[in-house]
Amino acid sequence: MYAEGVPCWVDAQLPDLDAGRRFYGELFGWTFEDAYGGSVWARLDGEPVAALAHKADGRMPTVWTVYFAAPDIEATARRVLAAGGQVVMAPLRVARLGVAALVTDPENAVFGLWQADTHPGFGRRRAPGAFTWAQMYTRDTERANAFYGDLFHDALFGPDADPDFGRAPVSDVFPAEMPPHFVVHFQVADCGAALDTVIRLGGRVRAGPFTASYGTVAVVSDNQGASFALLERH
Repeated sequence: MYAEGVPCWVDAQLPDLDAGRRFYGELFGWTFEDAYGGSVWARLDGEPVAALAHKADGRMPTVWTVYFAAPDIEATARRVLAAGGQVVMAPLRVARLGVAALVTDPENAVFGLWQADTHPGFGRRRAPGAFTWAQMYTRDTERANAFYGDLFHDALFGPDADPDFGRAPVSDVFPAEMPPHFVVHFQVADCGAALDTVIRLGGRVRAGPFTASYGTVAVVSDNQGASFALLERH
């Protein structure tokens, strides 16, 4: 099981799951299997790395969402509220897999919480084709550091901390009017080659490539509009 505050899972809400399978299967080498509620699990070398879910409500955004481990999800949701965030989706059981919730920080950036049962989260990460980093783009880094530093203190600053999660100003990468949000990063062996594949498959480049402290990054969107980042580690 992942410790509280560690990014442990990601999913994408997409209008067309078959198109998602084709796009991400070719880009990352994922294979897929049916999962809960009509969604599919993506696997890399047999290990679970992400989920693709059908977006049932067209008014909802087409997005990638990062989930942080929350062994006591009810308590974590209460702490989010007490710190000025909001609960968008109250904790909801997902079959025997675990309990999920969607919350926001005080600047309305959405992220997920996951209380694991039979599904602990990533079977593989920090490898090409798998999740490797979550970057929170904010307008107020001091406020974000205070909120997340309190909420997930041990994961970020504890004696065993090895975080896959950073905070940066929105204006570092995006137009200043862009709302605060998370960007899920998937590792690639060659950022340039991966960008070529994204474009060939009908995706778009949103920002970059640029050099960050954790590698070479390009923010892209798939052919349905869900944004994510490619990260080539240095």
